[in-house]
Amino acid sequence: MSTVSEDSPERIPAAFPGRRWLLPSALIDQLDPRPGPGSPDRRPRRTARDWIVDFTCFLIAVVIGLLAADGLENEPGLSHGLEITDQLVGALACAAVWLRRRYPVGLAVAMLPLGFVSVTAGGTTLVALFTLAVHRPFRYVAWVAGAQIALQPLYYWLRPDPELPYLGVVLIGVLLTVSVVGWGMLARSKRQLMLSLRDRARRAETEARLRAEQAQRLAREAIAREMHDVLAHRLTLLSVHAGALEFRPDAPREDVVRAAGVIRESAHEALQDLREIIGVLRSAESDDAGGRPQPTLEALDALVSESREAGMKVSLTGRVADPAAVPASVGRTAYRIAQEALTNARKHAPGTEVTVSVSGAPGDGLAMSVRNAPVDAEVPHVPGSGRGLIGLTERAVLAGGTLEHGATPDGGFEVRARLPWG
Repeated sequence: MSTVSEDSPERIPAAFPGRRWLLPSALIDQLDPRPGPGSPDRRPRRTARDWIVDFTCFLIAVVIGLLAADGLENEPGLSHGLEITDQLVGALACAAVWLRRRYPVGLAVAMLPLGFVSVTAGGTTLVALFTLAVHRPFRYVAWVAGAQIALQPLYYWLRPDPELPYLGVVLIGVLLTVSVVGWGMLARSKRQLMLSLRDRARRAETEARLRAEQAQRLAREAIAREMHDVLAHRLTLLSVHAGALEFRPDAPREDVVRAAGVIRESAHEALQDLREIIGVLRSAESDDAGGRPQPTLEALDALVSESREAGMKVSLTGRVADPAAVPASVGRTAYRIAQEALTNARKHAPGTEVTVSVSGAPGDGLAMSVRNAPVDAEVPHVPGSGRGLIGLTERAVLAGGTLEHGATPDGGFEVRARLPWG
């Protein structure tokens, strides 16, 4: 089980190819996890660096133990049996250095009583404190190191150093313990810094991917909304006149010619709009200056005239004094709202009178409404009803305005929008 972090990162490609032996195995297991057979809490395999560090720690413990063993003969009041026992305990402690990675807390706790009775186990005690500071949180280090410092005055009181004064040797022991713990905590902080940088890079990649997916989704929604606004109006005109020709085959020649002209013109406009939208989807650039200009509020008169030619009873009231002064984005939104509202009136309230009202001025905003009278006869249900109004609401919100719709007191239907005009 890793001793650096408690998280379980997802599988990522192999990191540090060719340099894995230079890093600690616990750190590599966090940066580049590789599941293996057996328990999910398996210990990571030692790298070449781990073997070198472990062997170095073993040598340090042995060298310090040998130096301490040479001074046992000069220690006053120490019997030969206690001297042999001290050396045996020190030898076993040096061998236990190889278990420091698997049991860092257990080894450090076990060295408290062993180091108290054995001078030759002092090197292993320092190695155990260093390992504990590297692989475990500070609360473990604080308890064990605190106990070690608290026992040192008593230890040197019972086994004084023959060459150094009591206060001096206690101060040296405390400074050595603090230095080893600080060194271990510094190594741990470097490892945690690498893990935090790894996590930050992963979060940045995830956020970038989410932003790209969101941008694609918004682009698809915008294209779908534009296709609905553009094609629904054209195809509705085509459907109305085709239906009139189907149910009135004996209509006057002038009406038939006019309806056929509207059908031809609507089909041509729908195909051209569809061709432009597909061209935008296939284009690698976002510049659509080569297409037809988008309609603005100035095209509202043409839209009303087109609806009248289709047989609708449409009246335009409260016009804006200077439609060209309306910002292009606001005018385009207003045009699409009127277009969709007229299309809905033609589908759901055929033959009724529709009133389009537009008013506003710079600083006051642009207000518009499309209202149709109540329907006298029953109208068949049209599939997909309501999606256009949802798209109009989203379009108005994106433009910084609001849109409301609902039935009027007299039984008709009204769409009201208010858009900003700075």
